Amino acid sequence: MICPGCGKLIGVDEERCPFCGAWRPGFYGMTPQLQRLFGRTLDLNSVIMGACVALYAAALALQPGAILHPPGGGGMFGGLFNLLAPGSRALYQLGMTGGLAWQQGWWWTVFSAIYLHGSLLHIFFNVMWIRQLGPNVTEVYGPGRAFIIFTVAGATGFLASNLLSGAPTIGASGSIFGLLAALIVYGRRRRIHMLSAQLWQWAIVLFVMGFFMSGVNNWAHLGGFGGGWLAAMTMRFEDEKRETPLVQVLALALLALTAFAVVMSFVRVTRLLMG
Repeated sequence: MICPGCGKLIGVDEERCPFCGAWRPGFYGMTPQLQRLFGRTLDLNSVIMGACVALYAAALALQPGAILHPPGGGGMFGGLFNLLAPGSRALYQLGMTGGLAWQQGWWWTVFSAIYLHGSLLHIFFNVMWIRQLGPNVTEVYGPGRAFIIFTVAGATGFLASNLLSGAPTIGASGSIFGLLAALIVYGRRRRIHMLSAQLWQWAIVLFVMGFFMSGVNNWAHLGGFGGGWLAAMTMRFEDEKRETPLVQVLALALLALTAFAVVMSFVRVTRLLMG
């Protein structure tokens, strides 16, 4: 197997890497399988975008009547931004956070809400940004670290929103701000000043735009940026050190926790609806 610490070929059962001294580089026999999983088969950017699209379709299917009665005001812009908007009941069933969910103590919704969206334009723009930023963060940090940053940023953003606002909220935009923050951290540490300046401009423009558009959760954006920054500061770059099995297991655990959050939300809300 390849040692995650130094990238040299070693035996799977080595207690310590003979080259860099890394402890248990084989992670009890799991490292080769994890390296194959993350290196060849598991595209976490596709998993994220696929989950967003699948849950958006599920929300429309769970409450189809809501499509004909979108929330918000009328007019050209109101109708445009609310085009194909899922109903609140369906969104709570799939893991919307804030509001009723936070009042009930459903902490896990800070993970599931990342993958839910409130309209066709909402999911279109968020998936576009994920497709733009996700591969870059993955290249810089590695797939496992990139997914951890994405998840931590989104959950931190929703935690800030729930504590400071309490309003029902969904969307991947907090995680997207976290990806922006992670790339800014990269630019600062590598002294790529033009990259950092460009990313700061994007982050500031997107944040300011939130004050001029209805329904935008600026607390989640700010919390997501801070969460992504702090997560990135604790991590090494892929060209400095390969991802350790522990990082990859943590990424898989967060992925499983997110799936658990969706299931738990569906079960709890369905029970409430059934009395």
